[in-house]
Amino acid sequence: MKKNFYIFKNGRLKRKDNTIIFEFSADEAEQRRVMPIEAIDDIYLFGEIDLNTRVLNFMAQNGVIGHVFNYYDNYAGSFYPRETNVSGSLVIAQVIHYMDYEKRLIIAKEILKGAFHGILKNLHYYQNRSREISNQIEIIENLSNDVQDANTIAELLGIEGKIHEVYYNAWNTIFTTNDDVFQFTLREKKPPSNPINALISFGNSLVYSIIISELYHTQLNPTIGYLHEPGTRRFTLSLDLAEIFKPLLSDRLIFTLINHKRIQKEHFDDKLNYAYLNEKGRRIFVEAFDEKLQTTVRHPQLKRNVSYRQLIRLECYKLSKHVLGIKEYNSFRMWW
Repeated sequence: MKKNFYIFKNGRLKRKDNTIIFEFSADEAEQRRVMPIEAIDDIYLFGEIDLNTRVLNFMAQNGVIGHVFNYYDNYAGSFYPRETNVSGSLVIAQVIHYMDYEKRLIIAKEILKGAFHGILKNLHYYQNRSREISNQIEIIENLSNDVQDANTIAELLGIEGKIHEVYYNAWNTIFTTNDDVFQFTLREKKPPSNPINALISFGNSLVYSIIISELYHTQLNPTIGYLHEPGTRRFTLSLDLAEIFKPLLSDRLIFTLINHKRIQKEHFDDKLNYAYLNEKGRRIFVEAFDEKLQTTVRHPQLKRNVSYRQLIRLECYKLSKHVLGIKEYNSFRMWW
């Protein structure tokens, strides 16, 4: 089974025969990690890494994507190999569904329906565990009903903003910690102002990057989005699909890590007002995130177990069938 390869330390990435080698210093000694290329899904670079075109060419030949994060845990970019799995007819169909505003609205609405379903699933989960968040659930359910009647993308984004504001308002009730450092008042991104914002930004970046990787293995063009406007510096389709999977892959993970005290105050950089994870904190989060990606559930239509990561690939296929006119797109809804 292929796995993601996460690098947190500073060092050098090199190729030797059919392996990728990471060399670094630890305990005053040179050490190395060796990985066969056929065992690697993606490479995540969090440290300061030296590498050369020999490594990049080797990664490209084997379809291995490299995701780069900066010092503050923000997603910086990806090494995205030349696509070999391309379809001109699918790209044209994607563009048509973007240019036709009614077609675009249909997809954008369905994306938000999936996102809001995930948010409500999270809230109901904790309501059933004696958290008093019924007021937030009622407000979000009412706002969700407005999606179908929206006539513009701007209206949809307005609804999304209101729902997230109410959703985040419930987080302090979901958390069981009494540590003031984990009090959440306002969502702030650049830069994050406290540990909760740091965890949200980091988790969202990981979700965004894993969706980029899954899109690479399909014939969808990642630059053509429907809820988010296409731009020159981002894969907007990944931003779209991330809305659906953030409640499952990132938000639930944050709740678990804090409530089980696996992430604590000591895992943040106190020199930066606890607004960024330190190396130990990043490792804990990434290991838990990777474990979640490998978690499997019984798929009701496929009649077999699929991993959370495979759910993303299946979502890409569903969207492909929609724009090609094969089957109407129904976004992912948690059924468990």
